[in-house]
Amino acid sequence: MNSLDINQIKQYLPHRYPLLLVDRVLEWESGKSITAIKNVTINEEFFNGHFPHKPVMPGVLMIEALAQTAALLSFLTMGQKPDDNSVVYFVGIDGARFKRPVEPGDQLKMQVEILRTARGIWKYKAQGTVDGQVAVEAELMCTMRSANDASQPAGQ
Repeated sequence: MNSLDINQIKQYLPHRYPLLLVDRVLEWESGKSITAIKNVTINEEFFNGHFPHKPVMPGVLMIEALAQTAALLSFLTMGQKPDDNSVVYFVGIDGARFKRPVEPGDQLKMQVEILRTARGIWKYKAQGTVDGQVAVEAELMCTMRSANDASQPAGQ
């Protein structure tokens, strides 16, 4: 079984606190799928304002956590680590649904599978669960660019 700890994850993702949202990769299969976790704690910066009386992980950060998991799968599939000039961008999010809140103390289990790749665009099916219940799901599309080419439209 292929797995990654946080130090290995940091070799593949440029994100750092407070925006690194993947704590561990439980398993991955090149070209197919990945399962990772985000341990959600009350110490997260966003809980100070979302919401002080009822802390809930923002949906946009759940999607970001899924996207980071997808980026990990892409880099692992390609057998390469990003350099300082690599940037991964969203090019689309379809069918995003939020089914239950994610709160402090929860463990968001993220499962992402590659649906297809074409012309530099990766499409994934992504789902996050808490205790076996679906919390978030979406189809994500991303592309990788060098920072020098980042202003060019996707698919160019």
